[in-house]
Amino acid sequence: MIYENIDQLKKGIEGVLKIEGNDVGVLHESDLRVKLIDNLIFSAVFSPSEKVVEAASWLIRRAGVALGVISASIQSLYEAMGRKEVAGFTVPAINLRGITYDSAQAILRSAVKGNIGPIIFEIARSEIEYTDQRPKEYTTVVTAAAIKTGFRGPLFMQGDHFQVNLKKFTQDPAREIEAVKDIVKEGIEGGFYNIDIDTSTLVDLSKPTIKEQQEKNYTIAADMTAMIRDIEPEGITISVGGEIGEIGTKNSTVEELQAFMDGYLEELSKRGEGLKGISKISVQTGATHGGVPLPDGTVAKVKIDFDTLEKLSDAARSIYGLSGAVQHGASTLPDEAFDKFLQAGASEVHLATGFQNIIYDSQSFPAELKGKIYNYIKTDLIGEWKEKDTEEQFIYKTRKKGFGPFKKEMWSLPPEIRKAIGDELKNKFSFLFNKLNVLNTKDVVDNYVKPVDVALKIPDSLK
Repeated sequence: MIYENIDQLKKGIEGVLKIEGNDVGVLHESDLRVKLIDNLIFSAVFSPSEKVVEAASWLIRRAGVALGVISASIQSLYEAMGRKEVAGFTVPAINLRGITYDSAQAILRSAVKGNIGPIIFEIARSEIEYTDQRPKEYTTVVTAAAIKTGFRGPLFMQGDHFQVNLKKFTQDPAREIEAVKDIVKEGIEGGFYNIDIDTSTLVDLSKPTIKEQQEKNYTIAADMTAMIRDIEPEGITISVGGEIGEIGTKNSTVEELQAFMDGYLEELSKRGEGLKGISKISVQTGATHGGVPLPDGTVAKVKIDFDTLEKLSDAARSIYGLSGAVQHGASTLPDEAFDKFLQAGASEVHLATGFQNIIYDSQSFPAELKGKIYNYIKTDLIGEWKEKDTEEQFIYKTRKKGFGPFKKEMWSLPPEIRKAIGDELKNKFSFLFNKLNVLNTKDVVDNYVKPVDVALKIPDSLK
């Protein structure tokens, strides 16, 4: 059910949730989990009333806090990894582009069953636009999924690739930097207490020295970090990530990592005494976002340079006290590759397109809806079709942009279809979590991460 007005919503929560000032009390958790949370999250995402959207989102996030589900920073855990107090697992960072409520439930069911602590839910600057998921909504949906599944503990919500667009930066640097700062602010306000700054697009390999090549990258990364420290909520140190090599370009080197970090730390010191720097660094070791589609639409096998990844991770920890190196673009790698991230000491691995592929390619996904989405791609997105690409390659590259326009239709699929797709996702998540060795890590997170409840002002419509 989608509540269309505040009176419907207020009637719907009677006897289950109780508003207590700026907080929410949960009177009957079983009733909340069985039905009410579904009504609230569908209303928070799809209600025609902005007042209902705001109220439903607030109720979900405050009910989550009452049940021990709180947005948190992973900073203190990553600092422990940097001190080599904690090791033996690689943190999965997962981008959910579609059917997010069901997809997040699949992740969290695996987490509950496997007693897993560190899982990051993230969304990139570009994904926010084409999947039609603003940060506040994304946090609300994942919180609702946690309530639904009985998950308890911190939720690590992350802004992934909050990236400076090189073309726009070249045309108007100030305007592009301000646009990135705006999405950072929106993310933090929406409960993203982990932010990956990506200024690696500004690396200029035509410069004669590595330091000069990285200069714009580390200078603007320092500016962004200082801004984040200025606006982060009281009591929270946001985990900030940097990046030295744009995914899909040449592999990173230890020399580039050192040039970036030395320049970054020097610049950061100029912007304020004692400012906390980044906790991790993203590198390039041979991956490509989404994989490389072949003419028949299948994905080419990619070889990750795990030796380079290991050297970069070790340097990041040993020299700079970071948690380690971060690998992007990994979800379409063959199954046998995933335990190698652990062996290489990667602190975090980013996973996205592989889960999108499971949704679209599932035998349970309705052929009629897929046909509508593909027809939309071939008509409305025809301008993105490169001359050298076959139709299969074009669709593979662009079908991620079907999630936004068809969001409500996907969310509204019959329960049995969503469950079947969710089960496929859960199986994949469980496999990856096992490979990344995050099973039975909840106690580690509980030991190092102490979530801080950031108060949310009650909407006027609920006073």
